[in-house]
Amino acid sequence: MTSRPPLIRRARPTDLGQIEAIVESAYSPYIPRIGKKPGPMLDDYATLIAAARVHVAELDGAIAALLVLLPQEDAMLLDNIAVSPHAQGLGIGRALMDFAEAEARAAGHDRIRLYTHVLMTENLALYPRLGYLETGRVSEKGFDRVYFEKPI
Repeated sequence: MTSRPPLIRRARPTDLGQIEAIVESAYSPYIPRIGKKPGPMLDDYATLIAAARVHVAELDGAIAALLVLLPQEDAMLLDNIAVSPHAQGLGIGRALMDFAEAEARAAGHDRIRLYTHVLMTENLALYPRLGYLETGRVSEKGFDRVYFEKPI
């Protein structure tokens, strides 16, 4: 891997296997902590790709990360961001977060929303450092989630 910025593009159907592999490797470590597969491991990525909701970050020609954005009436929902464990620490996640904010602005939104599982404590510490404010805690779809929002 190089230190060049990643190429961020819309995911294609041929990317499905790589996307699913990244989701598996990024979220599997949380299974023991949560007691079941995290929500992103249950998503239908073929459908999300077909709906043009998935972007990938390529580094040196290989997919290193993915981003799922879902427009909502009042905000853009950053539904999932996952970086392959071998590509973590290279700034790819930050590049995708910046990209998500730019996409939200381009879609006419003035804020971006995201959520994480209450037991993913690393994320609870990270998102405020990136300017996100906690807006609520809910139990939905069988998961205890913490919602965050950031004006853009």
